[in-house]
Amino acid sequence: MASTLIQNNFRMDKLPHIWCPGCGHGILMRSIAQAIENLGLDKDKVCIVSGIGCSSRAPGYMDFNTLHTTHGRALAFATGVKLSRPELEVIVITGDGDASAIGGNHLIHACRRNINITTIVFNNNIYGMTGGQYSPTTPTGDLGTTAPYGNIDRPFNIPELAAAAGATYVARGTAYHANQLTKLVEKGIQNKGFSLIEGLSVCPTYYGRKNKKGSAVNIMQWQKETAVDVKVAEKLSPEKLEGKFLIGEFKNTTLPEYTEEYQKIIDRFTKER
Repeated sequence: MASTLIQNNFRMDKLPHIWCPGCGHGILMRSIAQAIENLGLDKDKVCIVSGIGCSSRAPGYMDFNTLHTTHGRALAFATGVKLSRPELEVIVITGDGDASAIGGNHLIHACRRNINITTIVFNNNIYGMTGGQYSPTTPTGDLGTTAPYGNIDRPFNIPELAAAAGATYVARGTAYHANQLTKLVEKGIQNKGFSLIEGLSVCPTYYGRKNKKGSAVNIMQWQKETAVDVKVAEKLSPEKLEGKFLIGEFKNTTLPEYTEEYQKIIDRFTKER
């Protein structure tokens, strides 16, 4: 018997999903569905948008208004949806490559505008769908099919990028810390402005296997042992944070929201005619 969460939020005829065994994307997708369920959002007023990549399969399984767009352009399409239908709750599901490589310009300008869109970046540190090429978040020195001798690039820290570009809500969770991730997505949706939540996923097929990270269980165990909540990190010395990464809420502030400011111009113009 399917759970109420699945019945309420997923297209049952499209399940089971086609992600690889051990992939963390199903956990991240469930956290989004759980956040929507917890907030009691009207399904008919939720629009989920994706680009291209492993993560972008998610809207095909989710029973909302959904839009599967071109590579890197999810935020461009989502901006159009939000401007034309500002009453909709627009949620973007994108990958680390989709969001920060070909879609990087759209990302920073969506942050800058502070448009009321919630973006969840499924970060598996690799281009999984197209063959395991290294991505903008692949750690320096790690392997990919396009970096057989090790990646020499420095990786993006996507939450830091989003915060610097002007996003008003920024957070990071992991596939292991699924309950925390649900709460972070909830807060992102409730924020009136641009929200970005990075969900660190698990890719045992390409990233894990090529870099000898072990099984999906091993990678999730690494997430458990290496993640430090940002509130806890404030009390720790740099030595104790060596080799760790931060999770939790990084930024939560209030600024004018783009579609509301745009509507003010329309109202002023209408009044002056």
